Amino acid sequence: MRHAAIWLAALAFGLGGCAGPPPPPAGHTDQLRIVSLNPCSDAILAEIAPGKLVAVSHYSHDPSAGSMPVDQAHRWPSTGGSVEEILAMDADMVVASTFLPPATRSALDKLGIPVVTLGMENTVAGSLGQVRKLAVEVGEAQGGEALAHRIEAAIARAAPGEGGASPTTILWQPGGIVPGEGALVVDLMRRLGLRPASATRGLGQGDRLPLEAVLADPPELLLHAGPSGDEESRTLHHPALRKLAMRRAEFSPQLYFCGGPSLIRAAERLAQIRDEQA
Repeated sequence: MRHAAIWLAALAFGLGGCAGPPPPPAGHTDQLRIVSLNPCSDAILAEIAPGKLVAVSHYSHDPSAGSMPVDQAHRWPSTGGSVEEILAMDADMVVASTFLPPATRSALDKLGIPVVTLGMENTVAGSLGQVRKLAVEVGEAQGGEALAHRIEAAIARAAPGEGGASPTTILWQPGGIVPGEGALVVDLMRRLGLRPASATRGLGQGDRLPLEAVLADPPELLLHAGPSGDEESRTLHHPALRKLAMRRAEFSPQLYFCGGPSLIRAAERLAQIRDEQA
């Protein structure tokens, strides 16, 4: 259940409303030292404020849990998020999820270290807004705008042409978990011409879609994250699935853990699958 657990954790880390201290006055953010405790903000800050980022979350050093290439993440040390580590890194600001332990938040408040917290976001537009908000918080508004424009351009390039393929699609993860309505990746899939299959209707983020439901109402395209264990492998590669007139393709979990710059690679990959499979 490793990928399933990571995906559910990524929902908590996903980017949504940005809550934190008011942005510092102009000129006071030039020398910020930022510690990120969140794989989604790791990837954004690596793009818009690499010189201010002094540590990334330990998730980004794990190839199965990060949202940016591991070789890129290794440019910065990783942290487990303890107050002792944050102090040792002489942080001026911490970026964390809304699930930051209350004791850690309280300690950082008492030490006068500002904390920017990131909630969950479930639309492309919301994710772009999150990029811009975080960029303002760290004094890199122009960098945030540039990244947002790159994401918008990538999605526009990946959009289907008129009359292009629009297959019904299920993104099926190990353990039978699907990103149902209200998931960022579902919004992205729709923008790229991939229609959620009827079997997923009524399902929310992290709900399970059993093998029987897929067999009874198969999609035209099945995206799968790839097996992470024996039980999950048996489900994803069940012999009954091979009897269906259904196209299949792998879609890496690293592409849908987060929004932000991950959307660029996710859009490119989904467009590639859509067009190759058509």
